[in-house]
Amino acid sequence: MKTEIAVLQPEAVWRHFSVICNIPRPSGHLDKIIRHIVDFGHSLGLETICDEVGNVLIRKPATPGMENRKPVVIQGHMDMVPQKNADTVHDFEIDPIEAYIDGDWVTAKGTTLGSDNGIGISSILAILESKTLKHGPLEALFTYDEETGMYGALGLKPDLLQAEILLNTDSEQEGELYMSCAGGIDLAASFQYKDEYYTPNEEIALKITVSGLKGGHSGVDIHLGRANANKLLFRFLKFAVSEYEARLAWVNGGNLRNAIPREAEAIITIPVEYKTDFLEEVADFEALYVHEYGLIENDLKLTAEEVGLPRTLIPEPIQDDLINAVVGCRNGVARMIPGVPGIVETSSNLAIVRSSEGLVEVHILIRSSSESMKQALTSSLESIFLLAGAKVKTSGDYPGWEPNLNSPVLKVAKETHLKVLEAEPEVKIMHAGLECGIIGATYPNLDMISFGPTIRFPHSPDEKVEIASVERFWRFLTNLIENIPVR
Repeated sequence: MKTEIAVLQPEAVWRHFSVICNIPRPSGHLDKIIRHIVDFGHSLGLETICDEVGNVLIRKPATPGMENRKPVVIQGHMDMVPQKNADTVHDFEIDPIEAYIDGDWVTAKGTTLGSDNGIGISSILAILESKTLKHGPLEALFTYDEETGMYGALGLKPDLLQAEILLNTDSEQEGELYMSCAGGIDLAASFQYKDEYYTPNEEIALKITVSGLKGGHSGVDIHLGRANANKLLFRFLKFAVSEYEARLAWVNGGNLRNAIPREAEAIITIPVEYKTDFLEEVADFEALYVHEYGLIENDLKLTAEEVGLPRTLIPEPIQDDLINAVVGCRNGVARMIPGVPGIVETSSNLAIVRSSEGLVEVHILIRSSSESMKQALTSSLESIFLLAGAKVKTSGDYPGWEPNLNSPVLKVAKETHLKVLEAEPEVKIMHAGLECGIIGATYPNLDMISFGPTIRFPHSPDEKVEIASVERFWRFLTNLIENIPVR
């Protein structure tokens, strides 16, 4: 695996990415990648700082004759989203990513690839070691835990960076330059209860599973109308409770706040006399879901499997309140940006629903490029769960990135893109959250843009990066650095 992708061009970028694939770096477990980057900076004799949050900053002096250029910070995040297929055995804290070439793409065996943002940080490492690239004063910023809450960017101190321009490498479509992004906020609702012990009376237990969905990035892919496993599961559970006296014992759907849930499952009990009819209903609902989503989801499955009877059930009032709240919870695109065709303004992702002893937790990520609409949708979702009797709290509120149509670096980037790649770039607004908004709040005078290679299906095991786009991304990035204007 290592040799195969390491021979791709540009060699320096793929060599570093090959090494990174062998370093476990799921969000929250970044000690090894931090150590690798710090050791790399020291090996080059460059000033290397690891701050108290876990961000790493490496400074590279200007090449001779370029000292008067505006100082630049190139930025990417170190963590990756740990998603795998249900039949894949993989421990993201220990096992390497098995990356391989699949035609025109690089992908991974049954897991997320980590090209988000691994290609970006590999490019930054390649720039730091380059002896031929001409550049002004450079800083390389590797941020901590972007995927779970942008904690590195949020913890960035206002006296760390010296740069005037920030180049973010976390976009996922080549040929696009981003000048703005959405902000976000996390909403958590919890139902607390005492487990209800019961004596089975001619009942059976069934595990109901929704699987085979595409999932994806809850910002980048939210407009595609992909099915949310939690919504499909609870839609069926409401029917099962109403028509078949089902009782809910356990539920687990989704596992990441910023990934559209691909799988969800629940254990229920029903009277044994209903078994045959109930299984027919499962098949009918699967056919209904395939009819509704067949043009989007090509492997959707709804299944029921008989399992051992549970010791406890979720109390019926809590069960009913939970099901009604999840069914009523708004999910997906809430509003497009008025006057800007095709760009999502506000959305929500019903990311996680899971039960444990005496507790059910629901996690939703709300995004918007409008602060007022973000708060309005948050209030609406909060109201649904409060009416259902849940405790609700919000956290991780981060700002969006306001567009600057007069950005000097945007002007240079457009000119460089046209000259180097012979194509006009599209200047766009991203619905997904980027660290630019948070960093810009701490460093309000930074001139910022974001760009990257073409990555498909980020945050899912189908993630892949287009090989040819990495080469073009590299040429554009290095030429842009060489053409940064003077102070």
